[in-house]
Amino acid sequence: MDDSSMLLNAFFVIASILAIILLTSRWKFNVFASLFSVSFVLALLTIPMPKVIDLLKVSFGNTMGGIAFVIIFGTVIAICMEKSGAVRSIASHILNFTGKRRAKQATALTGFIPGLTIFCDTGFIILSGIAKNFSAQSKTAMPLMAAILGCSLYAAHCLIPTHPGALGAAVELDANIGYLVVFGILFAIPGAIAAYFWATLMSKGQNFEPAKEETTIVSEDLTKLPSFKASLLPILLPLLLISISTLFSALGLKTGSVAEIIHFLGNPVIALLIGAIIGLTLFKKKGKESLSEVIEEAIGKAGPILIITASGGMFGSIIRETGVGGALGELLSGASVSLLVPFILAALLKTAQGSSTVAALTTAGIVTPILTHLGLDSEMGRVFTVLALGAGSAVVSHANDSYFWVVTKFSDIEVDQSLRVFTTSTFVMGVVMFICIWVTSLFIL
Repeated sequence: MDDSSMLLNAFFVIASILAIILLTSRWKFNVFASLFSVSFVLALLTIPMPKVIDLLKVSFGNTMGGIAFVIIFGTVIAICMEKSGAVRSIASHILNFTGKRRAKQATALTGFIPGLTIFCDTGFIILSGIAKNFSAQSKTAMPLMAAILGCSLYAAHCLIPTHPGALGAAVELDANIGYLVVFGILFAIPGAIAAYFWATLMSKGQNFEPAKEETTIVSEDLTKLPSFKASLLPILLPLLLISISTLFSALGLKTGSVAEIIHFLGNPVIALLIGAIIGLTLFKKKGKESLSEVIEEAIGKAGPILIITASGGMFGSIIRETGVGGALGELLSGASVSLLVPFILAALLKTAQGSSTVAALTTAGIVTPILTHLGLDSEMGRVFTVLALGAGSAVVSHANDSYFWVVTKFSDIEVDQSLRVFTTSTFVMGVVMFICIWVTSLFIL
């Protein structure tokens, strides 16, 4: 491809990204329709016409195949945790353990633990009543509690591949999902801690009020809820199985009957299936019809997520097919930018159009062809690339992000309060996560 054709393709790619930003953020057009229409037009402009339809189908299908079961089973776990009262059980036990004086810490733990598998927006809707209860009991400002809960959920959402952005990027980059789960949890922790302290700082000296009405969620009879241990099991067991499998791989234990069983059980699909089955057992004295309703609701909620994520993967594949990524890699060859590229690209896309998932998937499509030039074309290089773009996809959540409005509206706080505390905390969180990722990469890559 000559230079003029490459420049034209680069123009089309930039224009397509801007088109998605305008369609989804400014004009509030449906995300799937935006991704598909822009992907289709970009393919027609940059790829030989006979290849267009096959590329659209194959790229969409490959992404769907890589994420479908994980997303569906993860959603089943989320619905089971909500409907059975397991999330309320976790929150109640955490508050009883920490006491009202440590309600902020209780809120952070209440968000982070379920957030390992539950999507951030769903998790916040489920837990917002608990956060209000914590705020009312401890007389802690509600904007602060909302930011702590929102960021605790959000840190896990952006880094751990039980969530669509990180998972779709991992599939696009062919990164080891087991390593991503382990490292994602490790790096999400300092991000959530940084957001906690920043939100506390931004709330000082402000005339913020605690929640006015104390709900009865935390004070309800715990004997009617699943036990604390049983409530944790659907979340922690899948992550434990994946982590053990990853440890076996790191130690070179890949053959033999025991290792094969461990790797089978630690496959993310099987691990989350086990978590989903355990989640269904949380329902006491529920008939087949009730359990069937839970599964149907989970599939209904997972459907839009699957379609949008697969569409984002399709868009990224078309960008890769244009050859623009390779040309960018040649320009960056020799530059000591490494993980900064996926982080900055994802941060810019997230800030501009609002969706962390779209930002992560689009960035993955751009950086995949340039991994060699960035010195990241290795197993751990791909893992850290996904982590870096995941951290970037957290920067920042503001008015063009649906999650921002979930945090604001379900907390009954003002927009300017949410911007001051929650939005700035997402910026600090994403930057801190990236710094931790980058420093660690200096010793591993």
